[in-house]
Amino acid sequence: MAFDRGLEERLYELFNARHDLVVKKMFGGLCFIISEYMCCVIIGDKLMVRVGPKNYSSCLTKPHVTEMDFTGKPVKGLVYILPEGFESDADLEYWIGVCVNFVDSLPPKPPKRSKSAKKVIKGKVK
Repeated sequence: MAFDRGLEERLYELFNARHDLVVKKMFGGLCFIISEYMCCVIIGDKLMVRVGPKNYSSCLTKPHVTEMDFTGKPVKGLVYILPEGFESDADLEYWIGVCVNFVDSLPPKPPKRSKSAKKVIKGKVK
């Protein structure tokens, strides 16, 4: 898994005040998760950002932005930012701001059941 380590450090600096940050290796890159929601992912030298469905079309009109087509089919709400689109700290801060604003607008995720918890359906334990 190869990804831009310099970008990783820059993202850690931007997320340093977040106490709900989790970073995981995903999608062949490094995924930054806040409030249990995927926010952005470093994939190679690109940045995949979660902008949400409402921001999707307007984000695609910006320079150095392409559709996120990881599976060969564009995913509405996610875009790739090419390296030229986040060269400056101001540009990177802008994109992370878009991601964080969208993720912070999502409802809290329900608590996860423990693996040992049994599901009860109509009086039967499954």
